[in-house]
Amino acid sequence: MKMQKIGLIAGNRKFPLLFAASAKKKNCYIVAIAIKNDTSPKLRNLVDKIYWLTLADFHKMVGIFNSEGIKDVVMAGQISPRRLFSKEINKSEELKQILASLKDKKTDTLFGAVAKRLEDAGLNLLDSTTFIEEHLPKKGTLTKCAPDFSTWEDVWFGLNLAKAVANLDIGQTVAVKSKVIVAVEAFEGTDNLIRRAGKIGRGNITIVKVSKPKQDMRFDIPVIGLGTINNLIKAKVSCLAFEAGKTLFIDREASIKLADKKNISIVAV
Repeated sequence: MKMQKIGLIAGNRKFPLLFAASAKKKNCYIVAIAIKNDTSPKLRNLVDKIYWLTLADFHKMVGIFNSEGIKDVVMAGQISPRRLFSKEINKSEELKQILASLKDKKTDTLFGAVAKRLEDAGLNLLDSTTFIEEHLPKKGTLTKCAPDFSTWEDVWFGLNLAKAVANLDIGQTVAVKSKVIVAVEAFEGTDNLIRRAGKIGRGNITIVKVSKPKQDMRFDIPVIGLGTINNLIKAKVSCLAFEAGKTLFIDREASIKLADKKNISIVAV
């Protein structure tokens, strides 16, 4: 069987590591572009070749993939949002042009523009869930600890509101307590939303995370993992609900074990 060549644009945390490990099991040859100060150094052990770039080197990506004979590319992991407001952007004429051309700087708008720039250069951007479908849980209660009736009420209440917020591309997560919206995710990301909700809600909070109604599976898909569970514990959250089939669950076994130990319910809805 011919080995498939895959280009990986790797952001932060474990998503790129999971993708690379899964792609290697499928006999893929992986050339990764890693972002300095964001991508985990562990990635170098999971790919065939790796190039370390700064955001200012954005213009070099296409040339690297072309020189490596790469046509299919996956974007996995995010870049720290704060970097979009840093002086790094001013060092890249191409990124400056992209940002200047946008009607707004919502996540979909930003990533969509980057994706179009890559596709215009002849690259084929694949769904970021390619090779990792087994890490997208189906509907059901994943923990032994199941939500009680009042918690389920908060889940369904939060689900509709989270979908509305996601449709506006503000964020994809809300925190609920007794049918009160405690906090809404914005640009800061889910972990910071959970921390903020913990300070406000003071226990028995339900976190609801969804995909966007028109989720582009090529980028910015919802991700949860062991780090999420640790933040839930610190914030005294009682339940985490997320959208089934569209949420990437990293370190699933360890996360569920820890959640059960701390009496936190995890449900895919």
